[in-house]
Amino acid sequence: MQANLPPIHEIWVYLSGNPLFALVLTLGAYAIGIKVYESTQRNPLANPLPIAVVLISVVLINLDIPYGKYFEGAQFVHFLLGTATVSLAVPIYKGRKALQGRVGILILALLAGGATSIVVSVSVLRLLGADPALIQSMYAKSVTTPIAMGIADRIHASPTLTAVFDLSSGVVGAVLGRWIFNLLRITAWWQRGFALGVAAHGLGTSRALSVHPAAGALASLGMGLSGILGSVLIPLVVRYF
Repeated sequence: MQANLPPIHEIWVYLSGNPLFALVLTLGAYAIGIKVYESTQRNPLANPLPIAVVLISVVLINLDIPYGKYFEGAQFVHFLLGTATVSLAVPIYKGRKALQGRVGILILALLAGGATSIVVSVSVLRLLGADPALIQSMYAKSVTTPIAMGIADRIHASPTLTAVFDLSSGVVGAVLGRWIFNLLRITAWWQRGFALGVAAHGLGTSRALSVHPAAGALASLGMGLSGILGSVLIPLVVRYF
């Protein structure tokens, strides 16, 4: 005797509300982004993260799934940010030899890059009369996302807004970095990599790793060092000003 199956739309309603659906959607969208990225010979304009964001947004909007419901399933990926933060010790250890003879210039570049990121972004928002919550979130976005969200919590900013700004700057840096370096005639891979790690964080490091091993190593080092210094200095700077 054949069992009575529920209508297909009822099955879909159940699946779309299941937390597992959000996790599968997140991983699937990123897998599609990676596929597109590889099929375009790793063109920076086809960065997998913005592709995944657009795909997930389209699905959530069309299925009328609130972000809170989506996050119930996607929070496992969010949990892994803590592991990613701890793992920054690995590239710093592996890149210790690259610091020999370059410590002074790299630390100077690190401080200049971080300070410029904060001063420019905060100043522009102040001139535009932006909401104080937006301005406060800009202070923390100059380091990699897991650490930036922790800093945002310490300085009473919105971790969500900070993550959005941080990822946006990472996408822009990963996409436009190559043309900016070519325009400025910066050809040394260690210079290009370190700059991407400091300015574009995880996405910039991912891009650097995909184009040259030396660039990837220095990008990882720059991202890790900026996270360490930023977690100490940014709360002090915000408290002072």
